[in-house]
Amino acid sequence: MKICVAYWSGTGNTGAMAQAVAEGVKAAGGEAVLAEAGKVKPDEILAADGIALGCPAMGAEILEEEAMEPLVTELAAKGTGDKPVGLFGSYDWGDGQWMRDWSQRMKAAGSKLIAEGVIAQLAPDAAALEACAALGKKLAGA
Repeated sequence: MKICVAYWSGTGNTGAMAQAVAEGVKAAGGEAVLAEAGKVKPDEILAADGIALGCPAMGAEILEEEAMEPLVTELAAKGTGDKPVGLFGSYDWGDGQWMRDWSQRMKAAGSKLIAEGVIAQLAPDAAALEACAALGKKLAGA
């Protein structure tokens, strides 16, 4: 299974989570492709067997608006089909509403979310990184 791990990270927190997802994919025998939002095209993401998307909460608990939001909008419009999809990201304040909204949005667009979104407050701790690796393993085994 080839899994595309596409993410946006401003401080490195979500980037660390993306790395943990990729490590989980590899541990399960899959191939992980790390791709930064703004540098990857939706069709490249959709060419993979599975998709992990990572973005921190920004502003009033929304996705980053210049790179990630346009990418998610295009992926939702094109549809992810039967590919397994997982979401992850970090936040500073709030209670994770951005992840609940994002998950609902992807489900409404027909995405097959295979787990609840993995979230971490600020820098991911060992438990959050473990949850990200578990997400990667689940994506590779789907």
